[in-house]
Amino acid sequence: MMTQAILDPDLLKAFVAVAENRSFTRAAILLNRTQSAVSMQIKRLEERLGTELFHRTKSTVDLTSAGDGLLSYARRILSLNEEAIGRLHQHRIEGRVRLGVMDDYGTLVLPSLLARFIALYPRIHVEMETGLTSGMVARLGVSYDLVIAMHQEGHGEGELLRRDRAIWAAHPGHQAWTVDPLPVALYPPGCLFRKWAIEALDRSGRAWRLAFVSHNLSAVEAIAAQGLAVTVAKSSFLQSGLRVLSQEQGLPPLPGAEIRLHRTPSLSKAGILLADHLIGAIRALPPGLAGR
Repeated sequence: MMTQAILDPDLLKAFVAVAENRSFTRAAILLNRTQSAVSMQIKRLEERLGTELFHRTKSTVDLTSAGDGLLSYARRILSLNEEAIGRLHQHRIEGRVRLGVMDDYGTLVLPSLLARFIALYPRIHVEMETGLTSGMVARLGVSYDLVIAMHQEGHGEGELLRRDRAIWAAHPGHQAWTVDPLPVALYPPGCLFRKWAIEALDRSGRAWRLAFVSHNLSAVEAIAAQGLAVTVAKSSFLQSGLRVLSQEQGLPPLPGAEIRLHRTPSLSKAGILLADHLIGAIRALPPGLAGR
């Protein structure tokens, strides 16, 4: 009767080594064992499987049909075994990672991604700070290990996560874009959206006034949603109830945006794991992220 011991990884390693090298001698050197030890392992595997795996002559070692059929399974089993051991080892990794991120990503994207990460690596502690990321990148290695920041398209360093668009937005029922001077709800100095909006309005010659300023994304959007001002948002985070405005409503075009991940050069193993997790997860997200 066959048991799990038949697929003992040590026996399978010996089998794969002989099969790939077509030699017991070369397999023994690769495995750092004696040739007789490797021969005994192959014999034990054949006995337990009840079939011959190799045709042996003085000059050649060839796979039998049964051996040829086993080879792909053996490789897969060994690969899964290594993956499982590696994952269990990573599961025990400890550390602290300081993450800086934009308010919208920190509120709407990162919580679920971090929950999945912590489930995989419960001993890694992530400390996340949201806010204006323009100053966070300069403090990499001092205050932050990783920063997810927005840049003008084609002007940022770091690893590209996704592209987005800066858009004008307002409540369609109140038509704040028809007011003169244009009331604008923006973020404090240091925010790229504020910079882009003011520069675009000044270039276009459109009269405007700063009607509302807040660090808080929800507060800025709430003002726009009440029809008190127009604002600037990412196209992927457009709040329900707001509409995209264009040149037809007298609003000038805004630059394209890129979301990029920055990491300190001395990033820890815990930080590397989090960075890799966020890169894969954010790049896989659908175009529309708001979900509100």
